[in-house]
Amino acid sequence: MSRKFSCSPKAIKELIHANLLPILTVSGVTGGAVLGLILRYSREEHWTKREVMYVGYIGELFLRALKALIIPLIVSSLVSAIGSLDLSLSKKIGLRAIAYYMTTTVLAVILGIILVVSIHPGKGSDEGIKKAGEARDVYTPDLLMDLLRNLFPPNLIQACFETHKTIIIQPKLKDLENDTLPPKAEWELGTEHTRALNIMGLVSFATLLGLALSTLGAKGKPLLDFFHSLSDASMVITSWLIWISPVGILFLVASMIIEMEDFSVMLGQLGLYFGTVILGIFIHGFLILPAIYTIFTRKLPFRFLANMSQAYITAFATASSSGTMPVTFQCLEEKNKIDPRVTRFVIPIGATINMDGTALYEAVAAIFIAQVRGIALTIGQVVAISITATAAAIGAAGIPQAGLVTMVMVLDVVGLPAEDMTLIIAVDWLLDRFRTMINVLGDSIGAGLVYELSKKELEQMSINANGDVERPSNEIAMDAVESSKM
Repeated sequence: MSRKFSCSPKAIKELIHANLLPILTVSGVTGGAVLGLILRYSREEHWTKREVMYVGYIGELFLRALKALIIPLIVSSLVSAIGSLDLSLSKKIGLRAIAYYMTTTVLAVILGIILVVSIHPGKGSDEGIKKAGEARDVYTPDLLMDLLRNLFPPNLIQACFETHKTIIIQPKLKDLENDTLPPKAEWELGTEHTRALNIMGLVSFATLLGLALSTLGAKGKPLLDFFHSLSDASMVITSWLIWISPVGILFLVASMIIEMEDFSVMLGQLGLYFGTVILGIFIHGFLILPAIYTIFTRKLPFRFLANMSQAYITAFATASSSGTMPVTFQCLEEKNKIDPRVTRFVIPIGATINMDGTALYEAVAAIFIAQVRGIALTIGQVVAISITATAAAIGAAGIPQAGLVTMVMVLDVVGLPAEDMTLIIAVDWLLDRFRTMINVLGDSIGAGLVYELSKKELEQMSINANGDVERPSNEIAMDAVESSKM
């Protein structure tokens, strides 16, 4: 029986309330575009940088607030997620889930980088050519080794605001015999600490601390509870910021349009960027992930995917993987007959650390912005973006548009200002829904894959020495569901 759509005031009010955030976000983008165009063409003389700064001041405050949340959000999310891993269920099951999460996230980042480099959506702008010469004079091996060095910061406090970098010191001409510079390979090496967040060091520490707390069990529970509370509080503050983001977005977009050299070129670039992200999301979600499922389970994924349709729709509508969790449980356990012991372990952790769509989007966005600014990235910088995008996806909160917080971190790796997020904000609200849908799809396929590969372990665990059925605690799932309601 078909369901009739109601046009009553109550139904319209409920529809608006359910989609209030995207409506406000679109209104902020539209209002910013209108304000920017009015100000841009309201006078003939060129707007000075100071005047543009005045227009974007409120947006700048919004970005500063986002930056302030990076450390508490990333560190607390990682520690609480990894520290809550219930490996007592089965070490093999746990390792399979973690291996799947890491593999698919890395594949998503690689796919995004391949697409954005191949399609080159940021072409057509000469604005950033001046900046191309600002790159550090350093070899790619130095950049790669610096990545590993930054994984092990000698001082965690310093890692919150400084990053280690290798520099090449050019010899002084007065010290040379024939006034000819030797090859760069013979130049002296030096080090410096630049004012930038060492997110790699903080991520490595948070991962190790989470593993240590998981190993400690009851002894580590007080500290783990602290990080759970900090994670929940950080997500609440993030949600507050996201709700006021339309105001910040309005002034950021207005200042961007005033400052922009060629408005029509930017619109074309933005369309190509949107198409690149969507193409990557659908290739990853509907080709790569089903292929992984088929290869390891030797089953066609079509019925499994069809049974999860309600979860995809909910994810697209809510733009929250955590908020979609109850529907995901229902589809997996009732329609696909996945063992609850697997779903209650895989899905809550996946909703926290398995963000394939977010990882792909952040890699594409960072390189796209560099292309628009005319900055030629080295191989080392691309590798740095891929690693940082992976870490950012792991630490992103499962709430609408939380990727804005971690996007600041990825841009920082390339040396791009946070204000450049304005270039992609206009379509971020819609892309957020598509990438959330793929995040949920990835979590669901992961649960199905782990279940198929773990049937023997589940059978062995079904009856313990007393003949009782062992079931894992679903405390993690309930905590995640409750936090998503905030």
